[in-house]
Amino acid sequence: MSKGRRTARISVAIAAAGVVALSACAAPDDVEGPGSGNGDGDVEEVFLQLATGSTGGTYYPLGGEIAQLWGDNIDGLQVDTFATGASVQNLRALEGATEDEEAGAIDQSELIMSVNGVAMQAQNSTGPFADEPLASPDDLYAMGNIYPEVMQVVVRADSDIETIADLEGANVEIGPPGSGTEVAARQILEAYGLDPDSDINPFDSTFGDAATALGDGQVDAAFGILSVPAAGIMEVSASNDVRILAIDGDEAEQLIEEDPSYSPLTIDGGTYNGQDEDVVTLTQWATLYSTSALDEDLAYELTRVMYEEADSIGHDVGSQVVLETALDGLGDIEVHPGSARFFEEQGILD
Repeated sequence: MSKGRRTARISVAIAAAGVVALSACAAPDDVEGPGSGNGDGDVEEVFLQLATGSTGGTYYPLGGEIAQLWGDNIDGLQVDTFATGASVQNLRALEGATEDEEAGAIDQSELIMSVNGVAMQAQNSTGPFADEPLASPDDLYAMGNIYPEVMQVVVRADSDIETIADLEGANVEIGPPGSGTEVAARQILEAYGLDPDSDINPFDSTFGDAATALGDGQVDAAFGILSVPAAGIMEVSASNDVRILAIDGDEAEQLIEEDPSYSPLTIDGGTYNGQDEDVVTLTQWATLYSTSALDEDLAYELTRVMYEEADSIGHDVGSQVVLETALDGLGDIEVHPGSARFFEEQGILD
């Protein structure tokens, strides 16, 4: 497993993606894997739900496509998605994954997408989980990375703000409460010597609304952990040139040392209108997580299909769903046994 520091460069084009709706779910306990028969020659259906993120971000549309991919390639499986406040909220949702032997069912309704750094905090009961830790922080299993989660701090190109330190006194969108964006934004601001509660005027919109506010001049800057390019930033830069603020130097080194889920990444110049030069920032990973309540054979199939059929994903980050980075930055979080079996077969996990 590779847990070291990685440097990457990303410059890709934006594409549309579909979504599906929320539904309740439960699976029979005699299902040993997707597509198992019920003794009468019929395929028993398994229903899961995937917690994604806000409608203005990447998780929501991408999660819908991945869910559809699973449904199209795994017999008897239906995965429905729903919008959430993203990482912190999703990790707390995993508390609902339990086994009920008397009812004859295993609640397999919780698959979630989360930033890997926030998942590490959940496991260690730190950050947003310090005062209210998860009931079972060790019952958190990774199923593989999906794409690089790039921190993009965007300002209008005509802004006087040149660095993160220049955000002092500014109106700044730092992300919805409990989102990976908010957690990372606070870490970054503090690394640059700014108190996110008193040295800036913080706002907590979803990135879609934050991008609109930036374009309208209602805020001076917006943080977003997003794919590259980000749809919201593309929309703003269509009518207002923008710049991405660098996160590098001693401050970035400090963040990486304190939180190994971070690694440096360069966004190519020209990715957005107005951003002419390469800019160095930080990335984490959007990762798929579940719990021990998820059937091992089903976890194997979910992982296999996500990587083997990634070319069918229409969203641009589909090209970034690759085995080479599937296990980067997971820290001490264990890989789900079903997913581990697939990674072992592929030779990327001993």
